[in-house]
Amino acid sequence: MKKLSFTLFVLLFVMQVIAQTPARKKQMIALADKTLDFAASQYKLMMQHLPDTVLPRSTSKTGSLVTAKSDWWTAGFYPGTLWYLYQYTKDNTLKEEAVKRDALVEKEKNNKHTHDLGFMMYCSFGNGYRLTNNPAYKEVLLTSARSLSTRFNPKVGCIKSWDHGAWEFPVIIDNMMNLELLTWASRVTHDTSFAHIARTHANTTMLHHFRKDYSSYHVVAYDSTTGAVLKRQTHQGAADSSAWSRGQAWGLYGYTMMYRETKDRRYLDQAQHIADFILNHPRLPKDLIPYWDYDAPDIPSAPRDASAGAVAASALLELSRYTKGTGSARYWNAGEKMLESLCSPAYLAKAGENNDFILMHSVGSLPHNSEVDVPLTYADYYFVEALLRYKQWAK
Repeated sequence: MKKLSFTLFVLLFVMQVIAQTPARKKQMIALADKTLDFAASQYKLMMQHLPDTVLPRSTSKTGSLVTAKSDWWTAGFYPGTLWYLYQYTKDNTLKEEAVKRDALVEKEKNNKHTHDLGFMMYCSFGNGYRLTNNPAYKEVLLTSARSLSTRFNPKVGCIKSWDHGAWEFPVIIDNMMNLELLTWASRVTHDTSFAHIARTHANTTMLHHFRKDYSSYHVVAYDSTTGAVLKRQTHQGAADSSAWSRGQAWGLYGYTMMYRETKDRRYLDQAQHIADFILNHPRLPKDLIPYWDYDAPDIPSAPRDASAGAVAASALLELSRYTKGTGSARYWNAGEKMLESLCSPAYLAKAGENNDFILMHSVGSLPHNSEVDVPLTYADYYFVEALLRYKQWAK
């Protein structure tokens, strides 16, 4: 039995090494380039018919383009994707469109009624500042970080997510993604209060959001006065006890990012635990693009969620860089496989179709019959990010 186990270990190790051969990487880099070229051409088409005052969000049940105003949580993804595509192509047409759409979003820097300022402002202005070093963008980001900080409750130890619903102080797993705005602000200003909020929120979430198997709830409701946990739910999942796939991806990405920003080993361990939950899950499909919920009752007929796959792929590629040994190869290969699947005709749109979004087959909130089996702007964003990460790190 021990001999068999050792043989299996050697076989798996050899397979991981083979998967990382130069020929394989060269093939995948070529696929990434081809897909990024396609993505740029799609977004150039989108630019031509997108009204000047709104941002793309999704597609309706009848196939028409669904747009959003600047205060919707997805507002930053379209300009953010444009910045990524400009980074790849150096095409000023894409840069000009990114600047134009950033201008729509800028006023949200003063919005203190949403936890999503990281998504809205860091994905848009953060990428813009990284690529242009425009000091005006820096000020927008710092104002945004200050606005986000007002939602932090030290008694709870978290940033409040929603101001609606029956919850007194709801915190959703998605909020992990908004912490990067705060860690960035702390780094550039040397004001440790931003980093303190980010770390405290991450620590509290790690304590209360996760089950023993490292799957996460979607919502944890707190008592704002005492900080006590009142309720745990999975609002956009199949059941309160289920593993909503995009929520697992948010957690994976968020803790990987927090390790990068802090080098706190606890965050790396948490990210690895979440990654292992995803990759070891018996209902993870062979192409590694998850169903909308790992516990969806109608698997294998349940809709897939390309957005969850895109977020997880980007996170796994980064996580592999912080992990040693076979774990590193495993995370890299899984992220690579997810990208390869998303680049296939099963998920990648045809030129000029899909309302010029890049990916098909994402799910917003199936329990609310909202954005089911449609393109989503954030799926495109994290997909393009993952492709760029692959190209940079495969070398």
